[in-house]
Amino acid sequence: MHHSQHSPEEWLQKISRPNAEKGKLKIYIGMSAGVGKTFRMLQEAHQLIQDGIDVRIGYIETHNRKETVALLSGLPIIPRREVFYKGKRLEELDVPALVLLHPEVVLIDELAHTNIPGSKNEKRWQDVLDVLEAGINVISAVNIQHIESINEDVKNITGIEVKERVPDKLLQLADEVVNIDLPADELIRRLREGKIYEPSKVQQALIHFFQPDKILQLRELALKEVAGQVERKVDYSIEYKKNPFRHERFLACVSSNYEIAQRIIRKTARLASYYNSQWVVLYVQTAREAPDKIPLDKQRHLLNNFKNAAELGAEILQLKEEDISQAILKTIELYKITTVCMGKPHLTLWQIILKTSVFNKLLKMLSKNDVDLVILS
Repeated sequence: MHHSQHSPEEWLQKISRPNAEKGKLKIYIGMSAGVGKTFRMLQEAHQLIQDGIDVRIGYIETHNRKETVALLSGLPIIPRREVFYKGKRLEELDVPALVLLHPEVVLIDELAHTNIPGSKNEKRWQDVLDVLEAGINVISAVNIQHIESINEDVKNITGIEVKERVPDKLLQLADEVVNIDLPADELIRRLREGKIYEPSKVQQALIHFFQPDKILQLRELALKEVAGQVERKVDYSIEYKKNPFRHERFLACVSSNYEIAQRIIRKTARLASYYNSQWVVLYVQTAREAPDKIPLDKQRHLLNNFKNAAELGAEILQLKEEDISQAILKTIELYKITTVCMGKPHLTLWQIILKTSVFNKLLKMLSKNDVDLVILS
């Protein structure tokens, strides 16, 4: 499953649009080594070459995995830059050569990699920014433990602190973030078969990192990260201001209550497809619903709901906010929502609503902006 709805073909349309001065960035994200990010990048490269796109390999890390190495054949490679450091011959991405050759798309693996001292940039992700600046599209990959804001969570789960990190803003720059998802048992099987690390490393990996419960938690982190990425797609609000007639856009407000959320998502999906319109699922995470306060099974259900909604074509929005009505108002403005769908508030919610006049505020705001409210049974 992968979160972003774009096939290679759609990404193709995106990159071949005129007046895109800057390159577009696509990032494959995974919960750990060995889920198949590099493999997927190479598959996509073959696909693009078939479609007549000039694709080059800037830097691919195969880790000598047979299937990955096999996929390299037939793909044009830009030679790496050779550098001697402390008497060792090392290789880095050759940015000047890349910019000179100026392919349409370039594959650059391992965003978190630290370059050799004395390189123009300290980090490979900075090289990627240079390549994008030059108007070249980049397909890249990163493990979630290398993402700055998740680093802490990963450390809590695995006990390992990863030193090489990528700032979150890089993911926000990406036009597309694709989660390469793999069930825990499948990942562990790959590891045991020697498909991820050489045999000498396997035992240690099984003891430390690759334990089913850890992998499950990492998998959820990766899913959440991709779901959260959607928060930032603000640019199209301007488009809609030019559009005087009312184009329906639905907002499904869900809580961590699985059954209710599931119903709201299904019904909103039906409404949206009936009107052939865009829809957004909003989950407001209050402090009471912080991940460490929600039991894992509940979190899993929540993510499952996100996944189903994404597959039904929704944008998933996760906001951390104490004031739920504020969050709903923000989202209405951001996405030019015309109809808000929510569940029948359960008792505790009614108490909150009556206490805080939240609901009144919300209703006033809705009527002022001509937004409909649908309360689903």
